[in-house]
Amino acid sequence: MTKYSIGVDYGTQSGRAVLVEIGTGKEIATSVKPYTHGVMDEYLPDGVTKLENDWALQHPTDYIEVLETTVPDVLKQANVSADDVIGIGIDFTACTVLPINKNGTPLCLTEQYMNHPHSYVKLWKHHAAQDEANSLNEIAETRGEAFLQRYGGKISSEWLVPKLWQILNEAPEIYDAADQFVEATDWVTYQLTGDLKRNSCTAGYKAIWHKQEGYPSKEFFKALDPRLENVVEEKLSTNIYPIGSKAGELTEKAAKMIGLNPGTAVAIANVDAHVAVPAVGITEPGKLLMIMGTSTCHILLGEKEEVVPGMCGVVEDGVIPGFMGYEAGQSCVGDHFEWFTENCVPASYYEEAQEKGMNIHQFLTEKAAQLEVGESGLISLDWWNGNRSTLVDADLTGVLLGATLLTKPEEIYRALIEATAYGTRTIVEAFRNSGVLIHEVYACGGIAEKNGLMMQIYSDVLKMDIKISASSQTPALGSAMFGAVAAGKERGGYDDIKDAANEMARLKDYVYQPNHENSQVYDQLFSEYARLYDYFGRGENNVMKNLKKIKHAQSNKAKEKITQ
Repeated sequence: MTKYSIGVDYGTQSGRAVLVEIGTGKEIATSVKPYTHGVMDEYLPDGVTKLENDWALQHPTDYIEVLETTVPDVLKQANVSADDVIGIGIDFTACTVLPINKNGTPLCLTEQYMNHPHSYVKLWKHHAAQDEANSLNEIAETRGEAFLQRYGGKISSEWLVPKLWQILNEAPEIYDAADQFVEATDWVTYQLTGDLKRNSCTAGYKAIWHKQEGYPSKEFFKALDPRLENVVEEKLSTNIYPIGSKAGELTEKAAKMIGLNPGTAVAIANVDAHVAVPAVGITEPGKLLMIMGTSTCHILLGEKEEVVPGMCGVVEDGVIPGFMGYEAGQSCVGDHFEWFTENCVPASYYEEAQEKGMNIHQFLTEKAAQLEVGESGLISLDWWNGNRSTLVDADLTGVLLGATLLTKPEEIYRALIEATAYGTRTIVEAFRNSGVLIHEVYACGGIAEKNGLMMQIYSDVLKMDIKISASSQTPALGSAMFGAVAAGKERGGYDDIKDAANEMARLKDYVYQPNHENSQVYDQLFSEYARLYDYFGRGENNVMKNLKKIKHAQSNKAKEKITQ
């Protein structure tokens, strides 16, 4: 009898479930649910409470709606009985964190705090804690904290401690009311099993936890703020559970909600990028995976713990048991292109695209593909949502250089694509220069699947072959694989994620290979990108940060006028 597992992947704009056949990795059915509240970056759901600059919130009920909608839907589509589903796994964007009370209820769902911004889920791209991140990094560096090197020399504003500290600074009442601060991925798994278990992936990469050393010392947290001295004991937990293990089983209540059987195995929660690694068959060092979506995460396995400038983290057993898992990333990739099409493309392009039966991205890609490398005379820096690696600075902003009155939208579009490829090459070179080998490159996500031009440009810029995941929902496939591991071999699953990867991972037959002639021109362009990268990113010219200061000052001035 065929058995199945379900993976649920929570992204930035939506969640999706995939029903996967054990043994083959074949995706039987997929269901996607856009978040009802989307990303809240201007107002709370009341439509009145305005958010500050660089905020990005989500609503936890959207996550439950994803489960209620998509899991029954995939069963219905495939006509599969719940009796044949042996496991389920959850993955999430991270760091996506929320405060909960002692009953596990998010504070934003309580009447007292429903109109308080800090009571909601802070999405990964909530960058309003940059001041706290800057202070944390300065104090850690002054104290000579060893953990800092494991994160490329800087802790990001996207991570747990800066976000938690921002709440303490700006809304101590929320901090006091919270029994715990938890990753959304752990909270959702908690809703399924009734038992809150924190996963080692988000703890290691996003909460400064180390398998051998634990969290930073009480003395460090006290140096940040005396109120944080006991933050681990008071608001977090030292009980961390390894990925690849079992979180528990579906409760009666959860099973009824999503249409599965009580007792179905539930995997320890994971991060969307990291869970995708075994789904493309990577179970050994030297193989880089790019998970390409609104942002891009770069995941790599290594034998030893090396110091890599600007990496997002290195965590023992963080991706695959037995290896060091390295992470780097780019904060703006798909978001980059979406911003451009929504704000900078003339109506005539939309009309022509519609006539051709294309969406605007397909149309711009087609036109951009007709350009020779370097023909536009443009170069861009891919920092429109800050820089995650290798500079770890959310206050950096975008640059487009070389535009004239003759510059066309497709030329800018291609320059933005190329900028993200240069950003990836910068990351690859940082790893190699630090002794972490990269000899193969893989890619997954909607961009990797749909945009051939972009993947060819990446191949040309990196001067490497690129293999593409055969799954359109690679993280969800990975979560389903971990769900099968949670079930174990005796229930028809697997006892090890490597065994699952050997049978269930899938790649496309086509491999992107570099065009030597294009690569030579891209070498020239990349050298210019690198010069701009250092000039604007390493303190020689702080114009971006100065402009932000002026912007915030004038924005506050405008608000004061409104309230007067």
